[in-house]
Amino acid sequence: MRRRRTLITSPLEWQMTALPVAHPALPVVAERGGTQLRTPRPVVIVDTREQNPFSFARFQGWFAGVEKKPLALGDYSVSGLEEVCVVERKDLNDLVRSFTVERPVFVERLRRMSAFPDRLLVITAALSQVKSRYERSPANPNQITQSLIAALAGVRVPFLCVEAHELGEEIRFTSTIGSSPTATAAASPTTICDPGFE
Repeated sequence: MRRRRTLITSPLEWQMTALPVAHPALPVVAERGGTQLRTPRPVVIVDTREQNPFSFARFQGWFAGVEKKPLALGDYSVSGLEEVCVVERKDLNDLVRSFTVERPVFVERLRRMSAFPDRLLVITAALSQVKSRYERSPANPNQITQSLIAALAGVRVPFLCVEAHELGEEIRFTSTIGSSPTATAAASPTTICDPGFE
């Protein structure tokens, strides 16, 4: 019997072949009734403990400045909105460690983040990498992926996987400026529930 050929390869085999275009000179502009709203340029706050911070040097027209100071929670916020906006950034190794070795601490951090109206977990790795075997860890990729889904559904912390650190800079703060009344990203999580995060 002849074997059938698969027409579409698995998404796990796909790789990003195109190069992303340069970011826009100005961020998304908020409009109300066809009129553009003038919003002040925010000051980005980077936590002093962030080990591999986004630089934001490419986005000079977007921000009034970048300030480094200790944050009570998360790695990034917006000046004046520290009690409203929190962003946690994880690279793949840190994400795996956070959901395995440091799980109780990280889950508690996610629970605290859920109290913020505008919150986001930025993962500087493609979802296909999260779902693939790890070079330096015996952790199960399915466990990590399910933990992300549980964070989204159980404690309502949305996550965003970006393929490169630089894309994380742009995506995170493109969604921040002018997208909500508090100038922060607000994602709509799904309604799946996981008992481990209730």
